[in-house]
Amino acid sequence: MSPVPNVPPSPPPNVPLSPVPHPHSGSLRLLSQRIADPAAAPARCGGVAVAVAVAGGAAGMAGLLPALVAVSQKAAEVARLCRAEEPLLRLRPAEKSGPERNARFQRDFKTLADVLIQELIKHDLGTQFPELRGHIHGEESSEFRDAQGGTVTVRVCATPGDTVALLLAVLGPEQTRAAELLAEAVHREVTLGDTELDGIDPGVSPGDLGIWIDPIDSTNEFIGGREDVAPIDGIAPEGLRSALVLVGAFDRHSGVPVLGVINEPFFQRDPQTHRWQGRYHWGVAHGDTRLCSLSPPLPRPRPRVVLSRAESAAVRGALGSLGGGPPLLAAGAGYKLLCVALGLADAFVLSLPTTFAWDSCAPHAILRALGGGVVALEGALRARRAGGTGEPPELRYHRPEPGQTGPQSWANRGGLVAFVHPPHLRAVLAALGELGELGELGELPGC
Repeated sequence: MSPVPNVPPSPPPNVPLSPVPHPHSGSLRLLSQRIADPAAAPARCGGVAVAVAVAGGAAGMAGLLPALVAVSQKAAEVARLCRAEEPLLRLRPAEKSGPERNARFQRDFKTLADVLIQELIKHDLGTQFPELRGHIHGEESSEFRDAQGGTVTVRVCATPGDTVALLLAVLGPEQTRAAELLAEAVHREVTLGDTELDGIDPGVSPGDLGIWIDPIDSTNEFIGGREDVAPIDGIAPEGLRSALVLVGAFDRHSGVPVLGVINEPFFQRDPQTHRWQGRYHWGVAHGDTRLCSLSPPLPRPRPRVVLSRAESAAVRGALGSLGGGPPLLAAGAGYKLLCVALGLADAFVLSLPTTFAWDSCAPHAILRALGGGVVALEGALRARRAGGTGEPPELRYHRPEPGQTGPQSWANRGGLVAFVHPPHLRAVLAALGELGELGELGELPGC
């Protein structure tokens, strides 16, 4: 797909962990919300490879989850660096245009941080797992405007010096310090303290998987950098907190999401150092295996939903009638999906086709690990009106949308509903079913 080289043109062939019984599978769940201070630990995840201890020294199935966590940690470090260092704060974002642009926003931006994070994840995972090469995809085009108005393909080079030279072609010679800081972060080794992760075998070969990356979900909030946003019922309505790194793995044959990592680079400020601390969450959902770093949230008697500000008044009103309180509003698809996994909301409902595979793949895997999922709203409502029984089918991530090009071929065009507890999904669908025709829900395709 020429306009967006990184999108496949065809189906892409600080707390000890405590094991406790997982209520959904009978297997073990590893309980943690890992707080990560970027200065806390040296590590083993360099620009050449993500070094994870695996039997025999070779990367295998048991090394895949630690590798995804490790690259998310390196990505989060780059994101924090870009907010902390004056030379990097001054870097001008590039405005997306044409098929790369999200039509929901009047202006849609990407930053060099987005592109570089995506490329370092592709580089490190592809180096450790050669069978993944060609199957690691992301939101951003790897092309960036250079200082003269031309284009440069951003990538991770063999040495830090080579990466500095490439970045200077984008930034211009006066930005040497910025290029050096970024290259150092990209080639730095990152060590995980989660030794328990090394023994987790997802039971699926990397050769059967594809990867979706959202290098910085909620880029506009990342650019704005607001830290003074007070949470409402635990949910930040906007601001830097909603900027996340998302890395998800899906089965290339079925399209089912099987591994997911959500990294929150800007979770909190350290009270002593005032440095940003991040945290990450992960989930494994393959076959009968359900493992997660989060506990399944307790269900509320009446579901509370989180919505986009762009959602229609009709949808807001219908969901407000559920009795769980007025819908909460938040920025960033990934952040709203995380709010459901954390139990801050019981469902995320979106009637518009404005999310994509890279937004939902990683959170979807975590929600599946918790016993929930993500379904297409349009299809679920149609099945309900037709008298269908059982749970509606979940989103899949291996086939592009027929008749679409560029990023739109990977849009979740039927909207979505994310949930942990199936009764909440049924309640949401029942409330929205009262609106009548699908067209009343928003700009769903075919309505």
